[in-house]
Amino acid sequence: MQLTIISPDQQLYEGTVTLVQFPGTEGSFEVLPGHTRMIVTLGAGEIRIVQSDQKTIKVSVKGGVVEIKDDRLLVLAS
Repeated sequence: MQLTIISPDQQLYEGTVTLVQFPGTEGSFEVLPGHTRMIVTLGAGEIRIVQSDQKTIKVSVKGGVVEIKDDRLLVLAS
């Protein structure tokens, strides 16, 4: 999957990933390849990213929105 995380000031992350865990406003959720299309609001917390090389990265956000479509994830973070 291709993940892009942007904030109003900068691009926080871009790369190929195998798994992403998000802090949703209704609870945390996980996205794997082939996930159904959806748009979800994010709460404050950490986005946990597992890259294709299995390295794990965490990105802190205060909130935002994630769009999942065709193995592409776009996060507009605050």
